Amino acid sequence: MQKKLIKVNPSDNVAVALVNLVAGEVINFEGEDITIEADVKMKHKIAMYPFELGEKIIMYGVLVGKASAPIAKGGLLSTENVKHQSAKVTAKTESIGWNVPNVDKWKDRTFNGYHRTDGQVGTENVWLFFPLVFCENRNIEILKGIFEKELMKPKENDYQLLLRSLVNSEKGAEDVVIKSNEVDLFENIEVKFIQHQGGCGGIRQDSHSLAKLLAGYVNNPNVAGATVLSLGCQNLQISIFQDAMKAINPNSDKPVLIYDQQQIGTIEKMLSTVVKDSFAAIKEANKIKRTPTPLSKLRIGLECGGSDGFSGISANPTLGVLSDKLVALGGTTILSEFPELCGVEQELVNRCVDDKDGKRFLELMQWYEKTVVDAGSGFDMNPSPGNIKDGLITDAMKSAGAAKKGGTSPIVGVYDYGEYINEPGFTLLCTPGNDVECTTAMVGSGANMVLFTTGLGTPTGNPIAPVVKISSNTQLAQKMSDIIDIDTGGIITGEKSIEEMADEMLEFIIDVASGTIKTKAAILNQNDFIPWKRGVSL
Repeated sequence: MQKKLIKVNPSDNVAVALVNLVAGEVINFEGEDITIEADVKMKHKIAMYPFELGEKIIMYGVLVGKASAPIAKGGLLSTENVKHQSAKVTAKTESIGWNVPNVDKWKDRTFNGYHRTDGQVGTENVWLFFPLVFCENRNIEILKGIFEKELMKPKENDYQLLLRSLVNSEKGAEDVVIKSNEVDLFENIEVKFIQHQGGCGGIRQDSHSLAKLLAGYVNNPNVAGATVLSLGCQNLQISIFQDAMKAINPNSDKPVLIYDQQQIGTIEKMLSTVVKDSFAAIKEANKIKRTPTPLSKLRIGLECGGSDGFSGISANPTLGVLSDKLVALGGTTILSEFPELCGVEQELVNRCVDDKDGKRFLELMQWYEKTVVDAGSGFDMNPSPGNIKDGLITDAMKSAGAAKKGGTSPIVGVYDYGEYINEPGFTLLCTPGNDVECTTAMVGSGANMVLFTTGLGTPTGNPIAPVVKISSNTQLAQKMSDIIDIDTGGIITGEKSIEEMADEMLEFIIDVASGTIKTKAAILNQNDFIPWKRGVSL
Protein backbone atom coordinates (compact mmCIF):
# COMPACT_ATOMS: atom_id res chain seq x y z
CA MET A 1 0.00 0.00 0.00
CA GLN A 2 1.44 3.37 -0.99
CA LYS A 3 2.28 5.83 1.77
CA LYS A 4 0.34 9.08 1.77
CA LEU A 5 2.97 11.33 3.34
CA ILE A 6 6.74 11.53 3.39
CA LYS A 7 9.16 13.62 5.43
CA VAL A 8 12.31 14.09 3.33
CA ASN A 9 14.68 14.78 6.25
CA PRO A 10 14.21 13.77 9.91
CA SER A 11 14.58 17.42 10.99
CA ASP A 12 11.82 18.67 8.66
CA ASN A 13 8.70 20.23 10.14
CA VAL A 14 6.63 19.72 6.97
CA ALA A 15 5.60 16.60 5.05
CA VAL A 16 4.93 16.06 1.34
CA ALA A 17 1.66 14.60 0.10
CA LEU A 18 2.40 11.57 -2.09
CA VAL A 19 -1.28 11.29 -3.10
CA ASN A 20 -4.23 13.67 -3.16
CA LEU A 21 -5.54 14.24 0.36
CA VAL A 22 -9.11 15.15 1.36
CA ALA A 23 -10.13 17.67 4.01
CA GLY A 24 -11.01 15.92 7.28
CA GLU A 25 -8.97 12.82 6.43
CA VAL A 26 -7.01 11.50 9.40
CA ILE A 27 -3.57 10.07 8.64
CA ASN A 28 -1.42 8.25 11.16
CA PHE A 29 2.10 9.46 10.42
CA GLU A 30 5.19 8.85 12.53
CA GLY A 31 3.11 7.60 15.40
CA GLU A 32 0.58 10.41 15.59
CA ASP A 33 -2.72 11.28 13.94
CA ILE A 34 -2.79 14.27 11.61
CA THR A 35 -6.11 15.72 10.46
CA ILE A 36 -5.93 17.24 6.98
CA GLU A 37 -7.35 20.76 7.24
CA ALA A 38 -8.15 21.30 3.54
CA ASP A 39 -7.93 19.38 0.29
CA VAL A 40 -4.26 18.91 -0.59
CA LYS A 41 -3.03 17.96 -4.03
CA MET A 42 -0.17 15.50 -4.31
CA LYS A 43 3.29 17.15 -4.31
CA HIS A 44 2.20 19.90 -1.89
CA LYS A 45 3.26 20.25 1.75
CA ILE A 46 1.39 20.17 5.06
CA ALA A 47 2.42 21.46 8.48
CA MET A 48 3.50 18.81 10.99
CA TYR A 49 2.49 21.06 13.91
CA PRO A 50 0.89 24.54 14.27
CA PHE A 51 3.09 27.30 12.85
CA GLU A 52 3.03 30.74 14.38
CA LEU A 53 3.58 33.92 12.35
CA GLY A 54 7.25 34.21 11.37
CA GLU A 55 8.15 30.64 12.34
CA LYS A 56 10.87 28.93 10.29
CA ILE A 57 9.88 26.22 7.82
CA ILE A 58 12.40 23.42 7.46
CA MET A 59 12.53 20.98 4.52
CA TYR A 60 15.39 18.81 3.23
CA GLY A 61 16.94 19.71 6.58
CA VAL A 62 17.41 23.39 5.64
CA LEU A 63 15.51 26.66 6.00
CA VAL A 64 13.15 27.05 3.02
CA GLY A 65 10.74 29.76 4.20
CA LYS A 66 8.88 31.38 7.04
CA ALA A 67 5.22 31.44 7.94
CA SER A 68 3.66 34.72 6.80
CA ALA A 69 0.43 33.73 8.57
CA PRO A 70 -0.47 31.13 11.20
CA ILE A 71 -0.77 27.57 9.80
CA ALA A 72 -2.69 24.84 11.61
CA LYS A 73 -1.31 21.35 12.10
CA GLY A 74 -2.26 19.43 8.95
CA GLY A 75 -2.73 22.72 7.11
CA LEU A 76 -1.65 23.31 3.51
CA LEU A 77 1.46 25.40 2.87
CA SER A 78 0.88 27.91 0.06
CA THR A 79 2.07 31.25 -1.29
CA GLU A 80 -0.63 32.78 0.91
CA ASN A 81 0.94 31.69 4.18
CA VAL A 82 4.62 31.07 3.35
CA LYS A 83 7.35 33.47 2.18
CA HIS A 84 10.82 32.68 0.88
CA GLN A 85 13.63 32.75 3.41
CA SER A 86 17.08 31.20 3.34
CA ALA A 87 20.07 31.06 5.64
CA LYS A 88 22.82 33.61 5.08
CA VAL A 89 26.23 32.08 4.53
CA THR A 90 29.52 33.92 4.89
CA ALA A 91 32.21 31.25 5.03
CA LYS A 92 33.05 27.56 5.32
CA THR A 93 32.18 26.24 8.77
CA GLU A 94 33.36 22.62 8.51
CA SER A 95 34.68 20.02 6.09
CA ILE A 96 32.15 17.37 5.15
CA GLY A 97 33.40 13.83 4.66
CA TRP A 98 32.22 11.52 1.91
CA ASN A 99 31.17 7.90 2.04
CA VAL A 100 32.49 6.72 -1.31
CA PRO A 101 29.98 4.32 -2.94
CA ASN A 102 30.97 0.81 -3.92
CA VAL A 103 31.33 0.81 -7.72
CA ASP A 104 32.95 -2.60 -8.21
CA LYS A 105 30.15 -3.68 -10.57
CA TRP A 106 30.88 -0.71 -12.84
CA LYS A 107 34.68 -0.31 -12.75
CA ASP A 108 35.30 -2.51 -15.80
CA ARG A 109 32.34 -1.26 -17.84
CA THR A 110 32.92 0.80 -20.96
CA PHE A 111 31.03 2.84 -23.52
CA ASN A 112 31.87 3.18 -27.21
CA GLY A 113 33.02 6.74 -27.75
CA TYR A 114 34.88 8.95 -30.21
CA HIS A 115 38.46 9.49 -29.06
CA ARG A 116 40.11 12.87 -29.65
CA THR A 117 43.85 13.49 -29.81
CA ASP A 118 43.76 15.63 -26.65
CA GLY A 119 42.49 12.70 -24.57
CA GLN A 120 38.84 13.74 -24.45
CA VAL A 121 36.18 11.28 -25.61
CA GLY A 122 32.90 12.18 -27.27
CA THR A 123 29.54 10.46 -27.07
CA GLU A 124 28.74 11.97 -30.48
CA ASN A 125 30.73 12.89 -33.60
CA VAL A 126 29.42 16.23 -34.88
CA TRP A 127 30.56 18.69 -37.51
CA LEU A 128 29.27 22.02 -36.24
CA PHE A 129 28.28 25.13 -38.23
CA PHE A 130 27.78 28.43 -36.41
CA PRO A 131 28.09 32.23 -36.87
CA LEU A 132 30.16 34.64 -34.82
CA VAL A 133 27.40 37.22 -35.23
CA PHE A 134 23.64 37.12 -35.81
CA CYS A 135 24.13 38.82 -39.20
CA GLU A 136 25.25 35.43 -40.54
CA ASN A 137 22.20 33.51 -39.33
CA ARG A 138 20.61 33.54 -42.77
CA ASN A 139 23.70 32.01 -44.36
CA ILE A 140 23.78 29.36 -41.62
CA GLU A 141 20.14 28.63 -42.42
CA ILE A 142 20.98 28.20 -46.12
CA LEU A 143 23.84 25.85 -45.28
CA LYS A 144 21.59 23.91 -42.93
CA GLY A 145 19.10 23.26 -45.72
CA ILE A 146 21.84 22.22 -48.13
CA PHE A 147 23.79 19.87 -45.87
CA GLU A 148 20.86 18.29 -44.08
CA LYS A 149 19.13 17.53 -47.37
CA GLU A 150 22.17 16.01 -49.05
CA LEU A 151 24.01 14.37 -46.15
CA MET A 152 21.52 13.60 -43.41
CA LYS A 153 18.45 12.91 -45.56
CA PRO A 154 15.86 14.22 -43.08
CA LYS A 155 12.90 11.87 -42.89
CA GLU A 156 9.42 13.14 -43.57
CA ASN A 157 7.58 13.51 -40.29
CA ASP A 158 3.98 12.54 -39.62
CA TYR A 159 2.74 16.14 -39.80
CA GLN A 160 4.28 16.63 -43.23
CA LEU A 161 2.70 13.40 -44.42
CA LEU A 162 -0.64 14.46 -42.95
CA LEU A 163 -0.52 17.80 -44.77
CA ARG A 164 0.49 16.05 -47.99
CA SER A 165 -2.51 13.73 -47.75
CA LEU A 166 -4.80 16.75 -47.20
CA VAL A 167 -3.30 18.56 -50.19
CA ASN A 168 -3.64 15.47 -52.35
CA SER A 169 -7.25 15.07 -51.29
CA GLU A 170 -7.92 18.71 -52.14
CA LYS A 171 -6.43 18.14 -55.59
CA GLY A 172 -8.49 15.00 -56.08
CA ALA A 173 -5.37 12.86 -56.06
CA GLU A 174 -5.21 9.54 -54.30
CA ASP A 175 -4.72 9.80 -50.57
CA VAL A 176 -1.45 7.88 -50.62
CA VAL A 177 1.76 8.85 -48.86
CA ILE A 178 5.08 7.11 -49.04
CA LYS A 179 7.75 7.62 -46.41
CA SER A 180 11.30 8.19 -47.59
CA ASN A 181 13.67 5.29 -47.07
CA GLU A 182 16.80 7.19 -48.03
CA VAL A 183 19.81 6.64 -45.76
CA ASP A 184 22.43 9.12 -44.53
CA LEU A 185 25.48 9.50 -46.76
CA PHE A 186 27.95 9.31 -43.86
CA GLU A 187 27.70 6.72 -41.10
CA ASN A 188 29.92 8.20 -38.36
CA ILE A 189 29.27 11.94 -38.53
CA GLU A 190 26.33 14.29 -38.02
CA VAL A 191 26.11 17.91 -39.15
CA LYS A 192 24.54 20.36 -36.69
CA PHE A 193 23.86 24.08 -36.84
CA ILE A 194 23.76 26.84 -34.24
CA GLN A 195 22.15 30.25 -34.59
CA HIS A 196 22.10 33.02 -31.99
CA GLN A 197 21.34 36.74 -31.56
CA GLY A 198 24.72 37.82 -30.23
CA GLY A 199 28.16 38.88 -31.44
CA CYS A 200 27.43 42.61 -31.82
CA GLY A 201 25.23 45.41 -30.54
CA GLY A 202 25.85 44.71 -26.86
CA ILE A 203 28.70 45.53 -24.54
CA ARG A 204 32.10 44.12 -25.51
CA GLN A 205 32.08 41.80 -22.48
CA ASP A 206 29.09 39.94 -23.95
CA SER A 207 31.00 39.29 -27.17
CA HIS A 208 33.99 37.95 -25.23
CA SER A 209 31.64 35.76 -23.19
CA LEU A 210 30.02 34.42 -26.37
CA ALA A 211 33.47 33.75 -27.84
CA LYS A 212 34.37 31.60 -24.82
CA LEU A 213 31.10 29.70 -25.09
CA LEU A 214 31.52 29.01 -28.83
CA ALA A 215 35.16 28.03 -28.31
CA GLY A 216 33.94 25.58 -25.66
CA TYR A 217 31.56 24.04 -28.18
CA VAL A 218 34.40 23.55 -30.65
CA ASN A 219 36.59 22.02 -27.92
CA ASN A 220 33.79 19.77 -26.65
CA PRO A 221 34.75 16.11 -27.28
CA ASN A 222 31.50 15.55 -29.16
CA VAL A 223 32.67 17.91 -31.92
CA ALA A 224 34.99 16.70 -34.68
CA GLY A 225 35.40 20.14 -36.26
CA ALA A 226 33.54 23.30 -37.18
CA THR A 227 32.66 25.76 -39.92
CA VAL A 228 32.46 29.34 -38.64
CA LEU A 229 30.95 32.33 -40.45
CA SER A 230 31.92 35.95 -39.71
CA LEU A 231 30.56 39.12 -41.23
CA GLY A 232 33.77 41.02 -40.48
CA CYS A 233 32.84 44.23 -38.69
CA GLN A 234 31.17 42.80 -35.57
CA ASN A 235 32.29 43.08 -31.94
CA LEU A 236 33.10 39.37 -31.80
CA GLN A 237 36.08 39.53 -34.11
CA ILE A 238 37.64 36.36 -35.50
CA SER A 239 40.79 37.09 -33.48
CA ILE A 240 38.77 37.16 -30.22
CA PHE A 241 37.25 33.78 -31.03
CA GLN A 242 40.66 32.33 -31.93
CA ASP A 243 42.15 33.65 -28.69
CA ALA A 244 39.31 32.02 -26.76
CA MET A 245 40.03 28.68 -28.44
CA LYS A 246 43.75 28.95 -27.64
CA ALA A 247 42.98 29.78 -24.01
CA ILE A 248 40.95 26.58 -23.66
CA ASN A 249 43.22 24.26 -25.62
CA PRO A 250 46.40 25.81 -27.04
CA ASN A 251 47.47 22.58 -28.73
CA SER A 252 44.14 21.66 -30.33
CA ASP A 253 44.43 20.14 -33.78
CA LYS A 254 40.71 20.12 -34.60
CA PRO A 255 39.89 21.47 -38.05
CA VAL A 256 38.11 24.84 -37.76
CA LEU A 257 37.16 26.54 -41.03
CA ILE A 258 36.54 30.30 -40.66
CA TYR A 259 35.09 32.58 -43.38
CA ASP A 260 34.82 36.38 -43.39
CA GLN A 261 32.03 37.58 -45.70
CA GLN A 262 33.28 41.15 -46.03
CA GLN A 263 36.71 39.84 -47.05
CA ILE A 264 35.40 37.26 -49.51
CA GLY A 265 32.74 39.34 -51.25
CA THR A 266 29.50 37.93 -52.59
CA ILE A 267 27.35 35.42 -50.73
CA GLU A 268 27.57 33.07 -53.73
CA LYS A 269 31.37 33.13 -53.65
CA MET A 270 31.52 32.55 -49.89
CA LEU A 271 28.93 29.79 -49.68
CA SER A 272 30.37 27.93 -52.65
CA THR A 273 33.74 27.88 -50.91
CA VAL A 274 32.16 26.90 -47.60
CA VAL A 275 30.28 23.98 -49.15
CA LYS A 276 33.37 22.59 -50.92
CA ASP A 277 35.72 22.96 -47.94
CA SER A 278 33.22 21.71 -45.38
CA PHE A 279 32.26 18.66 -47.40
CA ALA A 280 35.91 17.61 -47.64
CA ALA A 281 36.38 18.10 -43.89
CA ILE A 282 33.18 16.22 -43.00
CA LYS A 283 34.23 13.34 -45.23
CA GLU A 284 37.51 13.13 -43.31
CA ALA A 285 35.79 13.36 -39.91
CA ASN A 286 33.54 10.46 -40.91
CA LYS A 287 36.60 8.19 -40.72
CA ILE A 288 36.57 8.47 -36.90
CA LYS A 289 34.84 5.46 -35.34
CA ARG A 290 33.61 4.53 -31.89
CA THR A 291 35.95 2.51 -29.67
CA PRO A 292 35.63 1.19 -26.07
CA THR A 293 36.16 3.83 -23.40
CA PRO A 294 36.19 3.72 -19.57
CA LEU A 295 33.26 5.41 -17.82
CA SER A 296 35.75 7.90 -16.34
CA LYS A 297 35.57 9.76 -19.68
CA LEU A 298 31.94 10.69 -19.14
CA ARG A 299 31.31 14.36 -18.30
CA ILE A 300 27.71 14.71 -17.22
CA GLY A 301 25.76 17.94 -16.84
CA LEU A 302 23.07 17.76 -14.14
CA GLU A 303 20.01 19.87 -14.99
CA CYS A 304 16.36 20.23 -13.99
CA GLY A 305 13.53 22.14 -15.60
CA GLY A 306 9.76 22.24 -15.23
CA SER A 307 10.29 20.89 -11.72
CA ASP A 308 7.49 19.76 -9.41
CA GLY A 309 7.04 18.81 -5.78
CA PHE A 310 8.30 15.27 -6.49
CA SER A 311 11.50 16.31 -8.31
CA GLY A 312 13.51 16.61 -5.11
CA ILE A 313 12.23 13.25 -3.84
CA SER A 314 12.61 10.97 -6.87
CA ALA A 315 14.41 12.20 -10.00
CA ASN A 316 16.93 14.62 -8.46
CA PRO A 317 18.17 12.29 -5.65
CA THR A 318 18.57 9.57 -8.29
CA LEU A 319 20.88 11.88 -10.21
CA GLY A 320 22.70 12.54 -6.95
CA VAL A 321 23.41 8.84 -6.41
CA LEU A 322 24.41 8.49 -10.05
CA SER A 323 26.73 11.51 -9.76
CA ASP A 324 28.47 9.96 -6.76
CA LYS A 325 28.96 6.69 -8.66
CA LEU A 326 30.47 8.46 -11.67
CA VAL A 327 32.78 10.54 -9.49
CA ALA A 328 33.91 7.36 -7.72
CA LEU A 329 34.69 5.93 -11.18
CA GLY A 330 36.83 8.95 -12.07
CA GLY A 331 34.20 10.75 -14.15
CA THR A 332 33.04 14.37 -14.07
CA THR A 333 29.66 15.80 -13.08
CA ILE A 334 28.55 19.42 -13.25
CA LEU A 335 25.91 21.14 -11.09
CA SER A 336 24.87 24.63 -12.16
CA GLU A 337 21.69 26.79 -12.00
CA PHE A 338 23.05 29.13 -9.31
CA PRO A 339 19.68 30.84 -8.59
CA GLU A 340 18.47 27.36 -7.64
CA LEU A 341 21.24 26.83 -5.09
CA CYS A 342 19.91 29.66 -2.92
CA GLY A 343 19.47 28.29 0.60
CA VAL A 344 21.89 25.37 0.31
CA GLU A 345 25.09 27.42 0.08
CA GLN A 346 26.43 26.28 3.44
CA GLU A 347 26.46 22.60 2.56
CA LEU A 348 28.06 23.31 -0.82
CA VAL A 349 30.73 25.59 0.66
CA ASN A 350 31.54 22.96 3.27
CA ARG A 351 31.90 20.33 0.53
CA CYS A 352 34.58 22.35 -1.33
CA VAL A 353 37.96 20.62 -1.12
CA ASP A 354 39.80 23.92 -1.57
CA ASP A 355 38.72 26.86 0.58
CA LYS A 356 39.35 29.15 -2.42
CA ASP A 357 36.57 27.37 -4.29
CA GLY A 358 34.16 27.89 -1.40
CA LYS A 359 35.00 31.59 -1.34
CA ARG A 360 34.59 31.87 -5.10
CA PHE A 361 31.22 30.11 -5.00
CA LEU A 362 29.90 32.60 -2.41
CA GLU A 363 31.29 35.55 -4.40
CA LEU A 364 29.57 34.36 -7.58
CA MET A 365 26.30 33.78 -5.73
CA GLN A 366 26.44 37.23 -4.12
CA TRP A 367 27.31 38.92 -7.41
CA TYR A 368 24.49 37.09 -9.19
CA GLU A 369 21.90 37.95 -6.55
CA LYS A 370 22.97 41.62 -6.59
CA THR A 371 22.49 41.85 -10.36
CA VAL A 372 19.02 40.36 -9.99
CA VAL A 373 18.10 42.80 -7.21
CA ASP A 374 19.52 45.73 -9.19
CA ALA A 375 17.21 44.70 -12.05
CA GLY A 376 14.23 45.06 -9.71
CA SER A 377 13.71 41.38 -8.90
CA GLY A 378 15.23 38.73 -6.63
CA PHE A 379 15.94 35.02 -6.27
CA ASP A 380 12.62 34.75 -4.43
CA MET A 381 10.92 35.35 -7.79
CA ASN A 382 12.58 32.27 -9.33
CA PRO A 383 9.78 29.67 -8.95
CA SER A 384 7.67 29.67 -12.12
CA PRO A 385 3.86 29.48 -12.12
CA GLY A 386 4.20 25.80 -13.00
CA ASN A 387 6.60 25.19 -10.09
CA ILE A 388 4.20 26.86 -7.64
CA LYS A 389 1.15 25.03 -8.96
CA ASP A 390 2.91 21.73 -8.36
CA GLY A 391 4.20 22.38 -4.86
CA LEU A 392 7.42 24.45 -5.10
CA ILE A 393 6.25 27.63 -3.42
CA THR A 394 9.58 29.27 -2.44
CA ASP A 395 12.94 29.55 -4.16
CA ALA A 396 14.72 27.94 -1.21
CA MET A 397 12.31 24.99 -1.32
CA LYS A 398 12.93 24.62 -5.05
CA SER A 399 16.68 24.99 -4.53
CA ALA A 400 16.90 22.41 -1.77
CA GLY A 401 15.32 19.84 -4.06
CA ALA A 402 17.35 20.91 -7.10
CA ALA A 403 20.63 20.58 -5.21
CA LYS A 404 19.92 16.88 -4.62
CA LYS A 405 21.16 16.32 -8.19
CA GLY A 406 24.67 16.95 -6.87
CA GLY A 407 24.83 13.98 -4.51
CA THR A 408 27.31 14.07 -1.63
CA SER A 409 30.77 13.92 -3.20
CA PRO A 410 33.42 16.63 -2.58
CA ILE A 411 33.44 19.71 -4.82
CA VAL A 412 36.76 19.83 -6.68
CA GLY A 413 36.21 23.05 -8.64
CA VAL A 414 33.97 26.12 -8.99
CA TYR A 415 33.74 27.67 -12.46
CA ASP A 416 32.27 30.83 -13.89
CA TYR A 417 30.17 30.85 -17.06
CA GLY A 418 32.19 29.99 -20.17
CA GLU A 419 35.11 28.40 -18.32
CA TYR A 420 36.04 24.92 -19.53
CA ILE A 421 36.07 21.99 -17.10
CA ASN A 422 38.86 19.47 -17.57
CA GLU A 423 39.32 18.01 -14.09
CA PRO A 424 37.50 14.87 -12.93
CA GLY A 425 35.12 15.02 -9.99
CA PHE A 426 32.04 16.96 -8.92
CA THR A 427 32.08 20.63 -9.97
CA LEU A 428 29.93 23.76 -9.78
CA LEU A 429 29.34 26.03 -12.81
CA CYS A 430 27.74 29.49 -12.58
CA THR A 431 24.76 29.61 -14.96
CA PRO A 432 21.18 30.85 -14.93
CA GLY A 433 18.41 28.48 -13.87
CA ASN A 434 16.75 28.85 -17.29
CA ASP A 435 16.61 25.39 -18.89
CA VAL A 436 18.18 26.16 -22.27
CA GLU A 437 20.68 28.77 -21.07
CA CYS A 438 21.92 26.33 -18.42
CA THR A 439 22.13 23.30 -20.74
CA THR A 440 23.86 25.45 -23.36
CA ALA A 441 26.44 26.55 -20.78
CA MET A 442 27.22 23.09 -19.39
CA VAL A 443 27.88 21.70 -22.87
CA GLY A 444 30.06 24.73 -23.61
CA SER A 445 32.07 23.86 -20.50
CA GLY A 446 32.73 20.34 -21.73
CA ALA A 447 29.75 18.15 -20.83
CA ASN A 448 29.43 15.30 -23.33
CA MET A 449 25.96 14.41 -22.04
CA VAL A 450 23.24 16.09 -19.96
CA LEU A 451 20.81 14.44 -17.54
CA PHE A 452 17.67 16.57 -17.32
CA THR A 453 14.98 15.96 -14.71
CA THR A 454 11.46 17.34 -15.03
CA GLY A 455 8.18 17.04 -13.20
CA LEU A 456 6.01 19.04 -15.58
CA GLY A 457 7.63 18.19 -18.95
CA THR A 458 10.00 20.11 -21.23
CA PRO A 459 11.27 19.23 -24.73
CA THR A 460 14.73 20.82 -24.32
CA GLY A 461 17.66 19.33 -26.25
CA ASN A 462 21.12 20.39 -27.42
CA PRO A 463 22.84 20.50 -30.84
CA ILE A 464 25.93 18.47 -29.89
CA ALA A 465 25.26 16.60 -26.62
CA PRO A 466 22.59 13.98 -25.84
CA VAL A 467 20.03 15.25 -23.32
CA VAL A 468 18.40 12.44 -21.35
CA LYS A 469 14.98 13.48 -20.06
CA ILE A 470 13.95 12.03 -16.68
CA SER A 471 10.46 12.35 -15.19
CA SER A 472 9.85 12.66 -11.46
CA ASN A 473 6.45 10.98 -11.70
CA THR A 474 4.82 8.28 -13.79
CA GLN A 475 1.80 10.41 -14.76
CA LEU A 476 4.13 12.72 -16.71
CA ALA A 477 6.02 9.82 -18.32
CA GLN A 478 2.75 8.39 -19.59
CA LYS A 479 1.19 11.70 -20.68
CA MET A 480 4.30 13.03 -22.46
CA SER A 481 5.92 9.77 -23.47
CA ASP A 482 7.37 11.36 -26.62
CA ILE A 483 9.84 13.47 -24.60
CA ILE A 484 10.61 11.30 -21.53
CA ASP A 485 13.46 8.76 -21.61
CA ILE A 486 13.41 7.50 -18.00
CA ASP A 487 10.63 7.43 -15.40
CA THR A 488 11.57 7.61 -11.70
CA GLY A 489 7.95 7.59 -10.53
CA GLY A 490 8.43 4.13 -9.05
CA ILE A 491 10.30 5.80 -6.19
CA ILE A 492 7.17 7.78 -5.29
CA THR A 493 4.95 4.69 -5.29
CA GLY A 494 7.52 2.66 -3.35
CA GLU A 495 8.07 0.16 -6.18
CA LYS A 496 11.75 1.08 -6.61
CA SER A 497 14.55 2.44 -4.46
CA ILE A 498 16.71 5.41 -5.46
CA GLU A 499 19.72 3.07 -5.63
CA GLU A 500 17.92 0.69 -8.02
CA MET A 501 16.81 3.60 -10.16
CA ALA A 502 20.34 5.03 -10.33
CA ASP A 503 21.71 1.70 -11.58
CA GLU A 504 19.01 1.49 -14.26
CA MET A 505 19.84 5.04 -15.30
CA LEU A 506 23.56 4.32 -15.56
CA GLU A 507 22.85 1.35 -17.85
CA PHE A 508 20.73 3.64 -20.03
CA ILE A 509 23.46 6.30 -20.10
CA ILE A 510 26.04 3.77 -21.27
CA ASP A 511 23.76 2.87 -24.19
CA VAL A 512 23.19 6.53 -25.08
CA ALA A 513 26.92 7.30 -24.84
CA SER A 514 27.61 4.33 -27.13
CA GLY A 515 25.09 5.48 -29.73
CA THR A 516 22.88 2.40 -29.39
CA ILE A 517 19.98 4.45 -27.97
CA LYS A 518 18.89 7.87 -29.21
CA THR A 519 17.32 10.21 -26.69
CA LYS A 520 13.78 11.47 -27.26
CA ALA A 521 15.16 15.01 -27.68
CA ALA A 522 17.44 13.76 -30.48
CA ILE A 523 14.59 11.93 -32.17
CA LEU A 524 12.56 15.15 -32.06
CA ASN A 525 15.58 17.05 -33.45
CA GLN A 526 15.43 19.41 -30.47
CA ASN A 527 18.61 21.47 -30.88
CA ASP A 528 18.29 24.41 -28.48
CA PHE A 529 21.07 26.97 -27.99
CA ILE A 530 20.72 30.19 -25.96
CA PRO A 531 23.79 32.06 -24.69
CA TRP A 532 23.54 33.92 -21.38
CA LYS A 533 23.51 37.66 -22.13
CA ARG A 534 24.86 39.20 -18.97
CA GLY A 535 25.11 42.80 -20.13
CA VAL A 536 22.89 45.45 -21.73
CA SER A 537 22.46 46.37 -25.40
CA LEU A 538 24.11 49.49 -26.79
